[in-house]
Amino acid sequence: MDKKVSVIGAGLAGCEAAWQLSKAGIAVELFEMKPKKFTPAHKYKGFAELVCSNSLKAERINSAAGLLKEEMRRLGSLTVECAEATKVPAGGALAVDREKFSDMVTEKILSCENITVRCEEVTEIPDGNVIIATGPLTSGKLAENIGKVCGGYLSFYDAAAPIVTYNSLEKDKIFFAARYGRGDDDYINCPFTKEEYISFWNELKNAESAPVHDFDKPKGRDDFTVYEGCMPIEVLAKRGEDTMRYGAMKPVGLNDPKTGKRPYAVVQLRKENSEGTLYNIVGFQTNLKFGEQKRVFSMIPGLANAEFVRYGVMHRNSFINSPKLLNADLSFRSREDLFFVGQMTGTEGYMESAAGGIMAGINMARYLQGKEKIILPEETMIGALLRYISNENIADFQPMGANMGILPDISERLKDKQERYRKIADRALAAFENYMERINNG
Repeated sequence: MDKKVSVIGAGLAGCEAAWQLSKAGIAVELFEMKPKKFTPAHKYKGFAELVCSNSLKAERINSAAGLLKEEMRRLGSLTVECAEATKVPAGGALAVDREKFSDMVTEKILSCENITVRCEEVTEIPDGNVIIATGPLTSGKLAENIGKVCGGYLSFYDAAAPIVTYNSLEKDKIFFAARYGRGDDDYINCPFTKEEYISFWNELKNAESAPVHDFDKPKGRDDFTVYEGCMPIEVLAKRGEDTMRYGAMKPVGLNDPKTGKRPYAVVQLRKENSEGTLYNIVGFQTNLKFGEQKRVFSMIPGLANAEFVRYGVMHRNSFINSPKLLNADLSFRSREDLFFVGQMTGTEGYMESAAGGIMAGINMARYLQGKEKIILPEETMIGALLRYISNENIADFQPMGANMGILPDISERLKDKQERYRKIADRALAAFENYMERINNG
């Protein structure tokens, strides 16, 4: 059996898959079309480029995102290692300097002796051992080829938030604080009075959106469906006056030091780079026209003279009907030497996609070595995610990110949600360790 593997795509999932294969002594050809060609959303030359946000979500173990990253860490994750080395302050979240993160992942991949990088576009699924990790913006002929093999795509839309410079903010109208005092006052907070909020809401809900590009439209359709997990802020605004105050602009856990009271609403800004010169507007993914973004978002207290170094954009995300196509080990049901991984499988989120890359790399290696594949227990976050996307009983499949709701509940009834989550997380890690001990000693 040929033990060389082609990994298509050098995003987070592809890099993790290549890394795990390399550690297992398997030769890898990693194909990446950048820098010769870019998708509509990607701009940076390096691997593992983060587009939508620089946040990799919560770090604490008793959170879904924190538990996911801990399981990845125990599996030898490349992206978790690089994220921790390039992180910027973000309260209880793990946020990174995007360019430094990408550069570090790229350097490690390029310096790995078992990995050969091919800077070229792949237009057809190759023969042999293949891991497809081309992401939600798979381009051109390869997308068509995958569509034929998989029986078509489902689609949703993803949106990215604007970035502003710190020096352009009105410092007398903002304050630093982390919600509920978690962290070291890592967020900039822009407090609204009720009158300011109502004016902002009226302008936002009536602002003009950018046209949807033809490449973003599902084939044969002029409309589109927005994914709930990354909702454009203007769509939320149209759902009602108070919708944003229970979402991206919620004021709970924050007191304005000038008044000593909780604001009516708050917009938070989070560090985009380690130097603190750039900040992104948290939760403000948008598809408004650039001029409208400048006009409306400048109404946010402290942003009247804001310098926007990047406006928000919306782009197509496509994914395969994984429950009908994939096994829980991420192999294709009708072709055992073909694996799919990343956001195109419906694992929504950067770390979720990277976690799938880890498992695809490990399981491809074990397939080639004639070993039992690893399917983590349903009590673990990774195990639950991969079971979800491979569950044949799911009729209307939609992307899923890490969340405590996909894990089996505990029998003990606890009113304190955080205590319940802690017990669920403790059970997950115990199940993880027991399973891996059996695999390693088996």
